[in-house]
This record gives sequence, C-alpha cells and structure tokens, in this order.
Amino acid sequence: MRVDLNCDMGELEDAAHEAALMECVTSANIACGAHAGDETIMERTARLAIARGVRIGAHPGYPDRANFGRFEMALTPAEIEATTLDQIARLEAIVTRLGGAIEYVKAHGALYNVAVRNRQVAEAIGRAVAKWNPQARLFGLAGSPMLEVWRGMGLAVAAEAFADRCYEPDGSLRNRKLPGALITDAEAAASQAVALARAGADTICVHGDTPGAVGILKACRAALAGAGL
Repeated sequence: MRVDLNCDMGELEDAAHEAALMECVTSANIACGAHAGDETIMERTARLAIARGVRIGAHPGYPDRANFGRFEMALTPAEIEATTLDQIARLEAIVTRLGGAIEYVKAHGALYNVAVRNRQVAEAIGRAVAKWNPQARLFGLAGSPMLEVWRGMGLAVAAEAFADRCYEPDGSLRNRKLPGALITDAEAAASQAVALARAGADTICVHGDTPGAVGILKACRAALAGAGL
C-alpha cells in the first residue's frame, strides 16, 4: 500500500523553508499567484520540485491575497471556473518552460472548503480542469461529496486527508477560527497521518505555513514509512 504526502507551497517568501519542505514530500501544490505567490516564487518552487522528482500540482484559490484565500468570495460559478483555469495556465506556462508538467489540481483554502459542500462550486472547478486537461487528477477531501461530483464529470480524483488539521465528527475540517483547528505536535500529526492512510486516504497533506511544518512532515514521512506505507 502506498500513500502520497503533499504540501501547499509557493506561498511564502522564505526560500530556505520551502526547500526544506520539498525534501519531505512526494507532491507539491504550488500557489498560482492569486491567493499567494508570483511568477518568481512559482518558478523557484517548480525548479525545486523538478530537481527532486516531486510531482507538481496547481493550487488555485480565491483571488484574495489580503486574506490568503481563506475567506469565501461572492463569485459566480462562471467566475470561479474562469479564475481557476487562468491560474492553472499561469503556473503551467512556467512549469512547461522548465521542462516539467502539472499532474493534478488542488483548490486552496476557502475555495476547497466551499467546494466540499457546494456542488456548483465543485462543478465549476471540475469544468476548469476538464477544459485544461481532462486526464488530470483532482485532490479533494476524503469522504466528501466533491469527489463524487468530479467522478460524475468523468474526472480522476485523489481522496485527501490532513495530518495537521483537526476534524469535526461529521468528517469536515474544523474551522481555523476555532481553538484546536491546527495540529502542531509532530508526533500527533504523524499518528493521525498513519491512521488516515490506513482508512483509505490516497494523499496526506501538511500545510507549509503550519508552525513547525518541516518537523511535522519529517515525522509523518518517517511514520508512514515505518507503517509500510
């Protein structure tokens, strides 16, 4: 049994931190310049991924840099489709020039969380991906309706779970505004990563801006390998 370990990247100015994150992962979700990042950071992050043989994913979000894409925006499905497609194309131009390729798409922050519960938003993201590359995979919350929406559109999916986030009893992620939303203890995160992988998650995420993210990723990778994953 194998599991992917991914991280949201291309969001921070700290090049050394991002390089350390890249040492631990098998997939890198690179911000596309809307919620964070720019052409320089996208290129830097893509170069790191290509050099290490890490899979590259596009990480589009709401175009809201002031709030890091973590608040819902009042965009129509057509607007969400358009900005998602534009963001993927923006990253692809850089990745292709470097000799790499984007293999999957994972929405960021509020866009991801809204798509979990809002079929129209999930469909808008799916349409953008289908227009760009209908063979690409979409990362989505394990056990959530968004995966069924995308499967119904004929798109490939990967069920994602989070090592550094707390879950509510219904399987949703705890709102970041609430206490205990983040797991910053590396061993606790690693234990959760193994449990989630054994429960059927295809890919496990640790956010690059979580405090202690590098240590958490190292612990998760070691624990997953130790569990034969």
